[in-house]
Amino acid sequence: MKERYDDLDAYIADLKSEIAANEQCATHHYNLGLALLTKRDFVGAEECFLNAVRHSPRLAEAYVQLGGICLERGDLDGCLRYNEEAANCRAKFPVPWSNIGFVHLQRGEPDKALSALKKAVKWEPNFVQAINALATAHFMKGEYDDAIAACNDVIKKQPGFGPAWNNMALALFEKGEYARAVEAVDKARECGFEVRPEFLEELAPHRK
Repeated sequence: MKERYDDLDAYIADLKSEIAANEQCATHHYNLGLALLTKRDFVGAEECFLNAVRHSPRLAEAYVQLGGICLERGDLDGCLRYNEEAANCRAKFPVPWSNIGFVHLQRGEPDKALSALKKAVKWEPNFVQAINALATAHFMKGEYDDAIAACNDVIKKQPGFGPAWNNMALALFEKGEYARAVEAVDKARECGFEVRPEFLEELAPHRK
């Protein structure tokens, strides 16, 4: 977008002109939705994405964006519904599967989360956010070794991914490997991750 337009408002105005000339073009509606999201105009963006799927009912990316808007409102049901619709449109699209997994994690449903997240990683093996979410799901089930393995996978791909270091620290702590947990949590903080103060307090007695 920025390659063609330095001014977001000019880009939006141009898209609106394009839509006025060709109401049926789902891509223009979708791009206008993205531009409005940049301005945090969620109501306007939602209308654009709904128009996009009206004109192109299998435009999976638009359903994902609609799910994101639902999440912004705290509407987990809507987020799940739209991402399931996206996955139905394109079964090999990893993003909706990852989002479906995220919703199930928020609901405390790690088994359902694992099922969705494994599909996300199957279609995109380098999807570090999804792999880290897998670690969270394993942690919730008390599968600490699996959680650590998932964290290691993330860290190999992206050493500065703080959430994976934090998840590793949590799993190591539960296994009683306190020295390694301290090392991992320090890495998380070095990477800019904001570790829960309560966890830091639990680790404090185990620092040398």
